[in-house]
Amino acid sequence: MNRYELIDISGDAGVRAFGKDLGDLFLNAAAGMYSLITDPESVTPRKSLEIKAAGESPEGLLVSWLNELIFHFDAYGFIGKEIRIHELHDTLLRATVTGEDFDSERHGGGLLIKAATYHKLKIERREDHWEADVIFDI
Repeated sequence: MNRYELIDISGDAGVRAFGKDLGDLFLNAAAGMYSLITDPESVTPRKSLEIKAAGESPEGLLVSWLNELIFHFDAYGFIGKEIRIHELHDTLLRATVTGEDFDSERHGGGLLIKAATYHKLKIERREDHWEADVIFDI
């Protein structure tokens, strides 16, 4: 099973993430989002950040989680590579994200993501895995 696939959305960008459980799903959604910004192979894990996100539901938590990662990219230029989830409940996620400061010469230019949105957002349990669709405002 793929970790994620990109969704072609007119005027925006999207990711369909897959996972064996919700933790795996949230990791793969973040990996898919980062792949829209830059080639993940160009990122070196040099420093770590502790990230906490909260939401009213699993869907709200996914949007909050991705928007927290976008905030750290926009405000501090931090791009993640490796993620370790320490705690995940329906409404709370705590994780360590390891990556580095974004360097446009080394990382190239991908999409400038403004936010993860609730547009067409879904998390579904399939027979043997989870799937989530997330659309990003660019």
